Amino acid sequence: MSDLDRLVADLRACRLCRDAPQFDGPLPHEPRPIIQASATARLCIASQAPGTLAHRSGKPFDDPSGRRLRAWLGLDEEKFYDASRVAIVPMGSCFPGQDAQGGDLPPRRECAPTWRKRLFKAMPSIEIVLLVGQYSQRWHLGDAMRGGLTATVANWRHILGASHRPRLLPMPHPSWRNNGWLKRNLWFESELLPALRAEVASFFPEARKDLKASTLHHMV
Repeated sequence: MSDLDRLVADLRACRLCRDAPQFDGPLPHEPRPIIQASATARLCIASQAPGTLAHRSGKPFDDPSGRRLRAWLGLDEEKFYDASRVAIVPMGSCFPGQDAQGGDLPPRRECAPTWRKRLFKAMPSIEIVLLVGQYSQRWHLGDAMRGGLTATVANWRHILGASHRPRLLPMPHPSWRNNGWLKRNLWFESELLPALRAEVASFFPEARKDLKASTLHHMV
């Protein structure tokens, strides 16, 4: 068993947020850490935390947000769930529960400090990390995240072109709750998405022929 395999096995067995919570009350349900990782993956999706449907299935982005994200990336399910090429490493590996309005709570804060640096150290082939949402942007960008999510995503060219390795690309979360944001920020579809899809296609040479033919009408 490789170091990464052992680390992933340890993470999947983690019950820290239920048995020894450090910041909030204990997780109110049985933890089910969800991660997709391999030592050969070159593309990493740094997401927020599993939602209710992903929690039930044990599969990351197994919901409408995942369908939209795959459309943004230009990947079908087979390629998206190919762990040898795509890593999915959420800020919180377990579904955090919901607030009074039915929205997902923030990722548990115990998770990232416990696991994140070790996971990325064990995945040396990662070349680009897609920072999906504000929580991953704060973690990976630190002081470079200025002015909130919109300003950070609008600064994507500078962030992507920085000397940081692996390279970083900030994105909004593909949740339907961001439909209004997408309508107000049409540059995301016209400017960022084509660049994103070209980056992703570079890791999937067999998909490049579909890049020009594909459409971006999954925004809403």
